Amino acid sequence: MSKEYEMVIGLEVHVELATKTKIFCGCSTAFGGAPNTHTCPVCTGMPGSLPVLNKQVVEYAMAVGLATNCTINQNCKFDRKNYFYPDNPQNYQISQLYYPICINGGVEIDTPEGGRKTIGIHEIHMEEDAGKLVHDEWGESSLVDFNRSGVPLIEIVSEPDMRSAEEVIAYLEKLRLIIQYLGASDCKLNEGSMRADVNLSVREKGAKEYGTRTETKNLNSFKAIQRAIENERERQIALIESGEKVIQETRRWDDNKEYSYPMRSKEDAQDYRYFPEPDLVPIVISDEWMAEVKARQPEFREEKMKRYAEEYKIPAYDIDIITASKKLADIFEETVSICGNPKKVSNWLMVETMYLLKEKGMDADDITFSPKNLAKLIQMVDSKAINGNVAKEVFAKIFDEDIEPEAYVRENGLASVNDEGELRKVVEKIIEANPKSVEDIKAGKVKAMGFLVGQTMKEMKGKADPGSVNAILREIFGINE
Repeated sequence: MSKEYEMVIGLEVHVELATKTKIFCGCSTAFGGAPNTHTCPVCTGMPGSLPVLNKQVVEYAMAVGLATNCTINQNCKFDRKNYFYPDNPQNYQISQLYYPICINGGVEIDTPEGGRKTIGIHEIHMEEDAGKLVHDEWGESSLVDFNRSGVPLIEIVSEPDMRSAEEVIAYLEKLRLIIQYLGASDCKLNEGSMRADVNLSVREKGAKEYGTRTETKNLNSFKAIQRAIENERERQIALIESGEKVIQETRRWDDNKEYSYPMRSKEDAQDYRYFPEPDLVPIVISDEWMAEVKARQPEFREEKMKRYAEEYKIPAYDIDIITASKKLADIFEETVSICGNPKKVSNWLMVETMYLLKEKGMDADDITFSPKNLAKLIQMVDSKAINGNVAKEVFAKIFDEDIEPEAYVRENGLASVNDEGELRKVVEKIIEANPKSVEDIKAGKVKAMGFLVGQTMKEMKGKADPGSVNAILREIFGINE
């Protein structure tokens, strides 16, 4: 009988914080830019340069800690973690080992089985990011870009509480939403502003002892994380069943080949020769400072979902999709505040916006149109200034260029023709040109009227209101129902 195994998974999640400047200097944290242009003597590790702590980093770390039910360590400090690597200009990293800013937290996730489960957070600590190595694919050289060096990070270290890839993704999605709602980071995995290292071991089901764990790095999407977890699970089980031992090591995941390979044997804390950072004073967080940060906490997703159901009365499915993105929720609320029609705003976001996002391969966070212009478009449809088909055309321009809809409709001659006399003349012309449809309608085939509506719309170049055309036809043919 084959043995049953279970995974034991813990995560180290690195999040780049949304400060304008780096953690210990005034250099820009903007993503991109020519290599080595967002640098200074501090973040390139020049001898004699001294770090100065960015207060906003502490506030963001505190905010994330409070939102994840952590205890805030009101007396914390930085430590020096020594290691030698080409993208690490000082040959050490300023981090927190002994007294991290946040400890003993946890977040609740929905499990695949439909229950709820708390994933413990061991600690959250602040640290600086390293630079980036760019390897020459055609030669044997590597170049280093220090733009990322000194970008502020928090590292969120979970307890080994996850037992499946699905639980891991649920935990990461929950963390990402909390941090995005706080505005502490954009959490874009593809840009490296959220990165997860997976610590994974397997053991026989029912066993109390943990197996030997490995750490898998280089995971830049939820799909890659899921694939890497399944791959590592199978690899470790195969080793155990063939009588070999799992080696504690760090592995690098290649998502194109769907394969991991060893990078180095796993270091212990003593290998880094940690000691208190001599160039920075300890951080003292007063009760007043912590209360200020707590008072600025936003309405999070769960609270928002409940309020949307009560206040806006839109379907649960719409609520789920809209609140899954802070950007989408903000657009929804601001648009509703202008035009006052929650269901119609929801429809435009759920149908046309989602269609265009999918077609262009974009995320909701990439939306650039303003709520003001979407609200105006909805009002124009409501007032019959334009019809539904024209509205879709105009919205595509709003989505791409955030154009002002009233001006665009005027300049392109897209306004609906609401002159009943003019509309009636066109309808009568269409009736005269289509005797077969007229016969069908008179014989009781009311559906044939749809053809006449379509022909009228065509004649009017899409600028008629289909409802008005329908009403005129029903009046002419004496159809009341």
